[in-house]
Amino acid sequence: MKTISPRQLNDLIQKGDKSPLLDVRTPAEHAEMHVPGVTLVPLDQLNAASLCADGGMDKAKPVYFLCRSGGRATQAAQKLEKDGFADCVVVEGGTQAWADAGLPLNRGAAMMSLERQVRLCIGIVVLVSALLAMYVNGSFVWLCAFMGCALIITALADWCGMALLLARMPWNQRGADAGKKTCCS
Repeated sequence: MKTISPRQLNDLIQKGDKSPLLDVRTPAEHAEMHVPGVTLVPLDQLNAASLCADGGMDKAKPVYFLCRSGGRATQAAQKLEKDGFADCVVVEGGTQAWADAGLPLNRGAAMMSLERQVRLCIGIVVLVSALLAMYVNGSFVWLCAFMGCALIITALADWCGMALLLARMPWNQRGADAGKKTCCS
């Protein structure tokens, strides 16, 4: 997988590179903070056919991917590579690294990141199931075990179904149209 640092990409943009830069985070994450000129295409809505038809993208030219820290951007790049895109490039460290480098950002209202939402949900399920196991029925301990196994599988597969589910929740769709651009605009 090709990568590029935020500073290198910013230098290319400053020199007039018009290659598409896709933000594959949720609309709410995008509304909170995003790189100027980025196109919002949430990972769960990423589709090579629509990017070529609606966005006018050329599969032979570079496409840059951003998310919060790099994980979803890597998944997006791998998906488009399978669909025939020849030059998919992940921005190292994502939007967070871009911000840490002091590069230009558009900022909105703060929100809880998708990663933190997943950790919060898992923590609540484990705590509640442990309390239920202690005070109601010992069988609830199996829910704790299930969550532990799910975390292991998620780490090994680098894929999180709960994150995909949470990304579709209404609070993560806030700002879906704010600042949304197409490749052609």
